[in-house]
Amino acid sequence: MINSVESLNEKTAACTKCLDDKLKGADGKRHIVLCGGTGCLSSHSDEIMKKFEEVLEARGVSDKATVNLVGCFGFCSQGPFVKIYPEDTLYRLVKIEDVEEIVESDIIGGKVVERLLYVEPSTGVKVAKQDDINFYKKQRRVALYGCGVINPEDINEALGMGAFQGLKRALSMSQQEVVDEVLASGLRGRGGGGFPSGRKWQFALNQNNDEKYVVCNGDEGDPGAFMDRSILEGNPLAVIEGMVIAGYAIGASNGYFYVRAEYPIAVRRLRIAIRQAEEMGLLGDNIFGSGFSFRCHIRLGAGAFVCGEETALLNSIEGKRGMPRPRPPFPAVSGLWGKPTIVNNVETLACVPYILRNGAAEFAKVGTEKSKGTKVFALGGKVNNVGLVEVPMGTTLRELIYDIGGGIPNGKKFKAIQTGGPSGGCLTEEYLDEPIDFDNLVAKGSMMGSGGAIVMDEDNCMVDVAKFYMDFICDESCGKCTPCRIGTKRIHEILTRITDGKGTMQDLEELEELAETIKTNSLCALGQTAANPVVSTLSHFRDEYLAHIIDKKCPAHVCKHLMEYRIDQEKCIGCGMCAKGCPASCITRTDYIAPGHKLASMAIDASACVKCGACMSTCKFHAIEKR
Repeated sequence: MINSVESLNEKTAACTKCLDDKLKGADGKRHIVLCGGTGCLSSHSDEIMKKFEEVLEARGVSDKATVNLVGCFGFCSQGPFVKIYPEDTLYRLVKIEDVEEIVESDIIGGKVVERLLYVEPSTGVKVAKQDDINFYKKQRRVALYGCGVINPEDINEALGMGAFQGLKRALSMSQQEVVDEVLASGLRGRGGGGFPSGRKWQFALNQNNDEKYVVCNGDEGDPGAFMDRSILEGNPLAVIEGMVIAGYAIGASNGYFYVRAEYPIAVRRLRIAIRQAEEMGLLGDNIFGSGFSFRCHIRLGAGAFVCGEETALLNSIEGKRGMPRPRPPFPAVSGLWGKPTIVNNVETLACVPYILRNGAAEFAKVGTEKSKGTKVFALGGKVNNVGLVEVPMGTTLRELIYDIGGGIPNGKKFKAIQTGGPSGGCLTEEYLDEPIDFDNLVAKGSMMGSGGAIVMDEDNCMVDVAKFYMDFICDESCGKCTPCRIGTKRIHEILTRITDGKGTMQDLEELEELAETIKTNSLCALGQTAANPVVSTLSHFRDEYLAHIIDKKCPAHVCKHLMEYRIDQEKCIGCGMCAKGCPASCITRTDYIAPGHKLASMAIDASACVKCGACMSTCKFHAIEKR
């Protein structure tokens, strides 16, 4: 039980030594850790862990090696991962059948299993250590501190990496001094708006009220985004500590985690972390004997994207329908149950312990003039290295996509990157050398958002991309205000007409007019930014819209009503495999015989084709193409 600063120091020293001994091998054991993030768990990393335990027991070396799950390694396209300490050997794409070889060769024989090492595509060199892989070289972990290293279900390992040292320092300061420290750090909200966190805290501190609240927004709903989930899965105590520090700073004694129910692993580990912190005296009454008390609560969201907006989130916690409230008053003045409330997202709160532990100056020396620190991105789409990355603010898009992301697969040409999810916009090749920060992305027609970054190549149709995001927004609009409820539906209908080959030039004028109307008149940020994907694609890819409308062609061959499958008669050998795989039975044999061929060729009846692509994926001779 930790009931004083002295007891915290003693416990931390013991945990730090234990963790250091583990990582450096000073305890005389080998330590096997596996990625326990949702992505790797879906690829059976938990079963792989059990297999390791079975094999170690069968080989009689279970006393010489331990096995544990840790948080996300980030390099999702190469998972499941297995890392072995103290050598730091990293194995990727590990399967259950690889376990015996790893135990026999590495754990018992001391020989690295080279076939499971990562190979740098640019050099062809096998890399044994995580920090030597290009994907990790330009990253800097602040919000993701501890993820991929500690067991998220063991509070002792978190203490060994400095957990609650930031809170210890905060409790030695006045409330205003804590707020000033966060202000001096330059920390801005990582949930999308980029509002200075210290200013928000100051507003709440200035309110004279006997009850205040801290709310953690874990309702991550952007398509392709998994930053907050991974932090909660990998180091939930960092977020808890950030919430407690915020509570002390503004004078709150209760905090609420609002996490979507689709994150069961994150919720389970968060519950475990809260329970362990309470049992150890790090949460609850009279923390460290300081007289400050704080308790954490969890509320599950039903998956409504609009509940990522802070006032809709507060309504949901109160048991009301998740719909935005008019502002002012802002939550810092009148929030949860009418009391002063600060709402910060998971990543923002995860940065707070680092700031209090290491000082505002240490945090502020990373990043740009107006965007300090680091930012976590979920890098996905048409990029070789899909995964979770944390980079200093000011890193360029080119570094993110090519140095960390490994470039575009299959030699395809980069086309655009969508940042900020449905609320963001597309940035083209001309912006690749632009530094990533809050204000610069907005100036270029996009936004940081919560950190989604979807890369697109030459095979993506930008009109179809805009329609995809608008379809998402239509489904997620709460319906409270008319511009968002009806305007987004009308935009989606126009985009559907265009991709169906029925668009007119007047449609482009109506898209621009609707976009401005929705932006100007919507109640909350969801509606105000809903048309951003349409506006940015119209700006950068107007020629694609014109091709759909005037030429009735989709240049990327994506829109089904504007493309067709054809068979190259010179390449086709008439094997008939495409016909066998066709669900519409629209492929038949022809009388045409190509020079040098013994077999007739095949032909597709375009009027009967459902454009499913089964024929193209079946043909081994690449004789079928889209036009």
